[in-house]
Amino acid sequence: MTHPRIASPFTFDTTAAEVVADVDLHGRRALVTGAAGGIGVETARALASAGAEVTIAARDLSAAERVARDIAASTGNPAMHVAHLDLLDRASIDRLAAEWEGPLHILVNNAGVMAVPELRRSAEGHELQFATNHLGHFRLTHGLLPALRAAGGARIVSLSSRAHLESPVVFDDIDFEHRAYDPALAYAQSKTANVLFAVGATEAWQGDGILANAVHPGAVIDSNLARHYDPAVLDGLRSSGAYQFKTLERGAATSVFVATSGLLEGIGGRYFENSQQAVVDDPSACGVDAAGVADHALDPRAAARLWAVSEAMSA
Repeated sequence: MTHPRIASPFTFDTTAAEVVADVDLHGRRALVTGAAGGIGVETARALASAGAEVTIAARDLSAAERVARDIAASTGNPAMHVAHLDLLDRASIDRLAAEWEGPLHILVNNAGVMAVPELRRSAEGHELQFATNHLGHFRLTHGLLPALRAAGGARIVSLSSRAHLESPVVFDDIDFEHRAYDPALAYAQSKTANVLFAVGATEAWQGDGILANAVHPGAVIDSNLARHYDPAVLDGLRSSGAYQFKTLERGAATSVFVATSGLLEGIGGRYFENSQQAVVDDPSACGVDAAGVADHALDPRAAARLWAVSEAMSA
C-alpha cells in the first residue's frame, strides 16, 4: 500500500527553534537520551522552549544537570529533570523505566556511539555499537511502554543516519563472530536497526496510540558522536567538501519536527531527513550526494525478524 509522502516547509537550514516556533507542548512530557551533549542538548532545549516537561537521560549526571540548568535559564521553563542512563547497563535501563511515573508523550532515542575502532562487546556479548544504539534503546522503550500507553498518543523518535545505506542488519552475524570487524559497517548495521525499530514499533503499538519514526539528523560539525575518529581523518572529512555540515541547532531540527509536528498525526514507520520524509534510495549510492532511505531499512519482514532477534538478545 502506498502512503502519501509527508512534506514540510522546513529545509536543511531550519533550526530546532524554528520548528517549534508555533508549537505548544505545555502538559506534555518528554525524555531525550544522550542529551548531556551534542544535538540532544538542542533537542531538549527546543522541546522545553515549547513548554514541555523534559527529562535528560545520560551517563554523566553532572553534565546532564549543567545542561538542564542552562536550558531552564535560556527557555524560562523550570520543568527540567535528569536521570542516569547507561545503555550498556541493563540495570540502569530498568531502573530508569521502573522509576518513571506518569505518562510519557515524547521519547527521543538520541544517544549513540559511532566508529568504535576495535571490536568490543557488551556484558552480554553483543557488538558494542549494535548493543548501544539499538538493543539499549529497544530495552528502554519496552520498559517505558506503560508510560507511552498512558500518554494517549505518544511519539518515539529513533535516531538513525544516512550511514544505514551502507549495510542491512546482517542477521547471520550481527555480532561479528564470523566476519572481520569493520567499524563503519557495524555502525551502519546499527543505524539500519534504528529505522527497522521504528517500523516494528509502529506495527506493534499503533493500536495503543504509539507511533515511531526514524530520522537522519545530518552531519553535525560539533557533535561528539565522532569522538572515536582519528582527529586528522575528521579534519580531512570536514574540509573535503564531501559533506554539508550542520550546526547543532540545525542537526536537532528533524528530531524535533518528528516529535512535534501536526503533519505527522497518525504517521509512523517512516524515515525523515531535513524535516522531510525521505524517498527510497539506492544503498549502493552512499557517498557525497547520498540521501534517502534504503529499502532494507523499511522492509516489514526484516523489522519483524529484528524484533524477534532483539527480544531474544534482551532476554
